[in-house]
Amino acid sequence: DTPTGLVRISSSPGLSAGFLASRLAPLAMRYPRLDIDLAPALRSVSLERHEADIAIRVDKPKDGDVIARPLTTMGYGFYGTEEACRSVEAGAEPVFIGFNEADAYITQAIWMSQHFPRARVAFRTKDQFLQAIAARSGAGLALIPHYIGRSEPALRVCDLGSLPPSRDVFLLTRSRDRKDASIRVIADEVVGMFERERDLFL
Repeated sequence: DTPTGLVRISSSPGLSAGFLASRLAPLAMRYPRLDIDLAPALRSVSLERHEADIAIRVDKPKDGDVIARPLTTMGYGFYGTEEACRSVEAGAEPVFIGFNEADAYITQAIWMSQHFPRARVAFRTKDQFLQAIAARSGAGLALIPHYIGRSEPALRVCDLGSLPPSRDVFLLTRSRDRKDASIRVIADEVVGMFERERDLFL
């Protein structure tokens, strides 16, 4: 069947802006009868309630009538400008860029509060793609996924001794949509994107 109609994709703001948007948009040209709606969201959307057709999420869901396809393993690092990293590596106290206080429940924010409880967080913003932009200014170090940090020429990895564990990323679809041509085509395209650029994430 020729893929037609609208396919709605939900993903985190960081993955949406830092990886997916530039790679998904050309698919609308390759499939002229297929439209794509990419919706960044920190919270998990419900496929069962049809809030999205495809969800790209960290960690495998434990329930629900969904098919979970592994995409990649996502590693993290502290990234900063050359000057910011040299300062910390010479013994200065690190200054960080992090999540908003309202997003303190996010796994990386919890890890930071446990491992650097007294450190200054000089700039806070809602997602890791924006944190990388802030880090380019030299305002501090950002704990961000490698796929974002490695895409920023002005940033490099700064070794602070410990890092949060890597996390698995999955593509989720409803089981009953397995024969839907449009959803299947986009899901396969997304899987291919991650396979081709796996080294960016590890």
